[in-house]
Amino acid sequence: MSGELPPNINIKEPRWDQSTFIGRAKHFFTVTDPRNILLTNEQLEAARKVVHNYRQGIIPSGLTENELWRAKYIYDSAFHPDTGEKMILIGRMSAQVPMNMTITGCMMTFYRTTPAVLFWQWINQSFNAVVNYTNRSGDAPLTVNELGTAYVSATTGAVATALGLNALTKHVSPLIGRFVPFAAVAAANCINIPLMRQRELKVGIPVTDENGNRLGESANAAKQAITQVVVSRILMAAPGMAIPPFIMNTLEKKAFLKGLKIFQDETVTEKPPCIVCILVVSRIQKQLGAFSETRRFPWMSAPVQVGIVGFCLVFATPLCCALFPQKSSMSVTSLEAELQARIRETYPELRRVYFNKGL
Repeated sequence: MSGELPPNINIKEPRWDQSTFIGRAKHFFTVTDPRNILLTNEQLEAARKVVHNYRQGIIPSGLTENELWRAKYIYDSAFHPDTGEKMILIGRMSAQVPMNMTITGCMMTFYRTTPAVLFWQWINQSFNAVVNYTNRSGDAPLTVNELGTAYVSATTGAVATALGLNALTKHVSPLIGRFVPFAAVAAANCINIPLMRQRELKVGIPVTDENGNRLGESANAAKQAITQVVVSRILMAAPGMAIPPFIMNTLEKKAFLKGLKIFQDETVTEKPPCIVCILVVSRIQKQLGAFSETRRFPWMSAPVQVGIVGFCLVFATPLCCALFPQKSSMSVTSLEAELQARIRETYPELRRVYFNKGL
């Protein structure tokens, strides 16, 4: 039975052709599948065992190719590609949709007051800090001081941006005000990601040849990797934060997100048949007088907006991750002079190097 599965399947690489956008999209739809966060530790360890055994030429009896690829993607969803360590649950790409839809939906619902802006921007940047650290490239860890500085700087920058934009939009239309969270998130990504990955910019990230042989560390490669991640993260947030404002602005003008006009009907003004009814109706009208005008219900806006954002993110997350290959590359001539010299000495014919850009 084990002979049915060839031992030469390269499970170090994705199942689909990563030189095409379609291939990368299929790969990331699997990687970002939210169902992966429901897997138990036993299932994760079982997948890791299958992957490690297969790499060593040990093929369990009855293992099919589809089962092998499933184990590979379960393994990739939970373990860092460079360090092999199990990643923090909320930092995994499979947690992106449920976490982001909740945080983003609330950011876009509760954006009118300063306390709400402060709270949700802090929550969002705390989450982003975890994600950026978890999905960093390379195997060089951040020190506690570097991690703390990066977190405080990124969070402060995001909150300051959001509050500043809120102040500027007080005298414009409500629709424009709804885009403040997106502007703040875009600006914060430009701050948060480089700061959380600052060590890569200082010491570089591992670069390899096409066969995975490590050639050295390059800060220039780190700059390209981080730039690509910033672009994809901003575009990832765009549909979920740019489309819902138009939908919500329309819905909040409709009866769907409005209260009913109570006791404004002409029929209510007719005299009830008894004095008891008169007293009851008068009492209710007095107690519910606040509802005599149309009122909006914020508690309905939040779940509706979270749902819309979630729908957008289900597609935006994998498609924007697929914009750039995970195994990115650059010309040897774009590397630092010292690294170029070392590579030319050992591999004179080598023209391109490869590296994990992170997510």
